[in-house]
Amino acid sequence: MNSYLLLLLSLLAIPTLAQPAKQTTYCNPIDLDYRYNFEQQNEGISYRSGADPVIIRHKDAYYMFVTIQGGYWRSTDLVNWKYITPSMWPMEDMCAPAAASVGDTLYLFQSTFQQRPILISTAPETGKLQFYNRWLPQLPKDIGPWDPALFHDPDTNKWYMYWGSSNVYPLFGAELDKNRQLTYADRNPANAYKPMFWLDPWVHGWERFGPNHADLVKPFVEGAWMTKHNGKYYLQYGAPGTEYNVYANGTYVGNSPLGPWEYAPYNPIAYHPGGYAVGCGHGNTFQDAYGNYWNTGTSWIGLVWAMERRMVMHPAGFDKTDQLYADTRFGDWPHKLPTRKWDTQNGPIADDTFTGWMLLNYKKPVTASSTLDTLQASFVNDENVRTFWATRNKPGETLTVDLGSEQTIRAVQVNYVDHKNTIFKTDASVYTQFRILGSADGKRWRTLADLTDTTRYGKRDRASAYVELSQPEKARYVRYEHVYTAGPYLAINGFRIFGKGTGNVPGVPAGLTAKRQPDDRNADLSWQPVPGAVGYNIRWGIAPDKLYQTYQFWADDPMGRPGRPFELRALNRGVPYYFAVEAFNENGVSALSPVVSDGFVKK
Repeated sequence: MNSYLLLLLSLLAIPTLAQPAKQTTYCNPIDLDYRYNFEQQNEGISYRSGADPVIIRHKDAYYMFVTIQGGYWRSTDLVNWKYITPSMWPMEDMCAPAAASVGDTLYLFQSTFQQRPILISTAPETGKLQFYNRWLPQLPKDIGPWDPALFHDPDTNKWYMYWGSSNVYPLFGAELDKNRQLTYADRNPANAYKPMFWLDPWVHGWERFGPNHADLVKPFVEGAWMTKHNGKYYLQYGAPGTEYNVYANGTYVGNSPLGPWEYAPYNPIAYHPGGYAVGCGHGNTFQDAYGNYWNTGTSWIGLVWAMERRMVMHPAGFDKTDQLYADTRFGDWPHKLPTRKWDTQNGPIADDTFTGWMLLNYKKPVTASSTLDTLQASFVNDENVRTFWATRNKPGETLTVDLGSEQTIRAVQVNYVDHKNTIFKTDASVYTQFRILGSADGKRWRTLADLTDTTRYGKRDRASAYVELSQPEKARYVRYEHVYTAGPYLAINGFRIFGKGTGNVPGVPAGLTAKRQPDDRNADLSWQPVPGAVGYNIRWGIAPDKLYQTYQFWADDPMGRPGRPFELRALNRGVPYYFAVEAFNENGVSALSPVVSDGFVKK
C-alpha cells in the first residue's frame, strides 16, 4: 500500500466535526443584542431597548440603524446581526436615524431640532464614517427635522427629506439640493419645507390613541418613510403612539415626491395589536436580495420603563392593484427566511412564509426552581409581554413546562426582562447563555439546544433569543436551564415553545356576522365558538380577496368570549369592509370561514 493511500485512509478515519445547521426561520421580536445606553442612565433606570428601526440593503449586505444604540448592525441573511462600533458618531447618540443607499455610498442622518451633519460611508462594514456636509441648516423652532427619512428618486436623480414627530405638527417634506451637499433646495429655512399631511383620527379609526384606540389623547404622527413603486410615491408614517398595542404604519399615495397626497383607504398597512409582540409602528420598508419587501416597526413593552421597546419585521409587498401591505398574521411566531421571490400579487404573503409551527405552551403548567416574591412561573407562558417570572440570577435555575402530551418541538424563544437591573453599558460581561432540555417522562432529560456552545451560537447578549432546533425533537416536558445573564436577577416574560401538536386542528368558525356601529370606525363581530380552539385570527380588508389585516387573540380573552361581540376599532369611515375568521390551537389552523360583508353602503 503506497503512502498516498495510507494518508487518505487515515484522513477518512478521523471523525468530522458536525457543522452547525443553517437557521432557516426567524421570529419576532428581532433576536438582537439590544444595547444598554445613556438614555436610561439619565433616569436611573437600566434596560435594553430598541426602537424606530431602519433596515437598508447596501451592496451585498443589510444595515440596521436603531434609536440610541451607539452604533449599528450588519447582516448578510437578515437573521445573524453583527454589531459595528463606528469610527465616529455625532456629539450625541442618534434617535430615529435616517439611512439611504445610493450607488456605493451609505448616507446617515440623525433626528434633530438643531444643526447636524449628514454622514456617509463607502465601507460601512468597517465602521468608517465621514462627514458629507458639516451642518444641515436649522429650521424654525420645534419643526425639526425629527424622525427624518432620506429619499433619492432614481428616475429623476433628485433628493428629498421627510420628517415629523408630533401631535401638533404634520409630517413635513423638503427637496434637497445635491449640488450644495444635500442642504435644503430653498436657501431660506422658512420656505425650505412644506406640510405633507396631518392625522385625522375622527375619520381614520386606527389613528386613535390608547389601548385598542380607546383614549381621547390627541395622537402622534411620526416615522416618515418613502417607497416608490410603479411610478407612484408611498409616503408612510407611524401612528398613533408607541406606548400601546395599536402602534401601526400607514401610507398616503401621490404622483410626485412632495404631493399632493391621497389617503390610502386600506390603511393601516402594518398592524399587529394582538399576540405577544404587540405594535409594529415607526419603521421602514425595504427590499431584500430577492426583491421581496419587508416592513419594520417598533413593538412596545413598557414594563421597566415606558419607552422600553423591541423591534419587529414583517413580510410586505404590493398586490396586483399596487396596494401596499404587510402581512402580520402570526406575526410573532416563526416564519421562513426568504430563499426566493414571494407572490404578493394574489393574496396574503404569510401563505408563502409562515412555517405552520404553532405555540405549544400557552398557559400550560409550568414550574420554576425558585421564585422571587409574587413573580410566578406561570407568567412566562401567558403571552403577555408585561408579566414576568423572576428569581435570583444564578446558574442552574430552571423553568419546566408540561405540554400535556408528547409534541414535536421545532424552536424556542426566550425573552428576558431587565428587572431592577444595574447595568448601564453593554460590554464583554453582558451576554446570554442557557440550555433547552426535553423529556418524555420528566425524569430523563436530553439537550435540545445548548447556547454555551459558542461555535454554533456565538457568545452575545440575546434579550429575545430565538433558537431553531437543528432537527425536530419529540418531548412532553421542555426545560429552560439557566447558565448566564448579566445583572442581579433572572427575569423572563416569555418562554415560548413552537412546533406541532398531535391532536386535531380546530374546526372552521361558523356563523360569522359583522355589523358597523353608528360610529363606523368600529365594527362588532360575532361567531360561534369552536371546540378545542385556543385562539382566533380576525382577518379583514377592503375586498374579499384582500384580507390583509389580522387581529389575533386568545379564546379566553375577555374581548372575544362567547356571547360577547368582538369590537374592532381600526376602520376608516366611509369604507366598506369584508371579514373572515380562523381558529387555531397547538395542532394547527382551521380553514378560513366564509367571507362576510359588514353591509356598509358607501354614500
